[in-house]
Amino acid sequence: MRKCCAIGDFLSEANKQKMRAVAGECGFEISFFDSSEEVAGKIADMEVAYCDDGELLKEMPHIKWCHSVSAGVGHFIKSGAFDSGEVMLTNSSGSYGMVISEHIIMVTLMLMRRMPDYLRIVAERGWTRDLRIRSVKGSVIAIAGTGNIGQNTAERFKALGAKKVIGFSRSGRPRESFDEVFRMDDFEDVVSGRSGNDPADVLVLCVPGTPESEGLLSAERMAALPEKAFVINVGRGALIDQDALIDALNEGRLAGAALDVMYPEPLPKGHPLWTAKNCIITPHISGDMGLPETVDNTVDIFCDNLRRYARGGELTHLIDIKAGY
Repeated sequence: MRKCCAIGDFLSEANKQKMRAVAGECGFEISFFDSSEEVAGKIADMEVAYCDDGELLKEMPHIKWCHSVSAGVGHFIKSGAFDSGEVMLTNSSGSYGMVISEHIIMVTLMLMRRMPDYLRIVAERGWTRDLRIRSVKGSVIAIAGTGNIGQNTAERFKALGAKKVIGFSRSGRPRESFDEVFRMDDFEDVVSGRSGNDPADVLVLCVPGTPESEGLLSAERMAALPEKAFVINVGRGALIDQDALIDALNEGRLAGAALDVMYPEPLPKGHPLWTAKNCIITPHISGDMGLPETVDNTVDIFCDNLRRYARGGELTHLIDIKAGY
């Protein structure tokens, strides 16, 4: 019998039952492992894998298709497992829009309502109550990345009364969730207000990590942001010139930042980002597998594609390895 495996301790018994049923229906025997450490010597005959570790594919000489539980697949591509062009890679794009957009809203409100300052004050047993705060209502939100995460985020900001939600993408193609969408070439003029619009209060980065997007928020583009602006990054750490961001925060040229991704990861204990002014750091958890709905979505995509794969059909969520998405 053909074999496939699913690796991850986040799968519920209901998830496993569904995957087992679909695998059997498709003529596959599926094995489940809680961690990468468990698979040693047990996955050499796998044809299909559902996992989040591209390095494991080196132990699967017969692998034909791998499904990433993540939306971003840069770590898979860097493994070299797909260089030959003989192995297909799919991702879980569309599974994370809700959970990551809620994280974005959370940290934006924390910055606007001065939570880093108030948490420090309370930790020191202080009782200051008069810090000036801001509101999403009436704010201009700029979102780099107009896919599933960007659209979910735009909808939530609009529901909170944002004055305008603008998007940036490679094409600048209009999206229903955004008031306007611009090409990245127009970034400086738009976020600064030089183009005649109101300058951005918040910049959210949620584009995938690709060679094209590396350094997206360069020191030059960062300088175009107004001093009142907050930067939120849930894409990949390499999107931002991190040294320039640290300087901008410490020198008061930006109002604050919330980073769920950075480089390197984990962030070393002595790294200057830890002490950057008004910076919220979370350990890459905005889209983790702690929310059952997220896991269910990734399983649904995998099961649908397993049926397609078994009958020789075209897979959805297929990654262009050269493009990186």
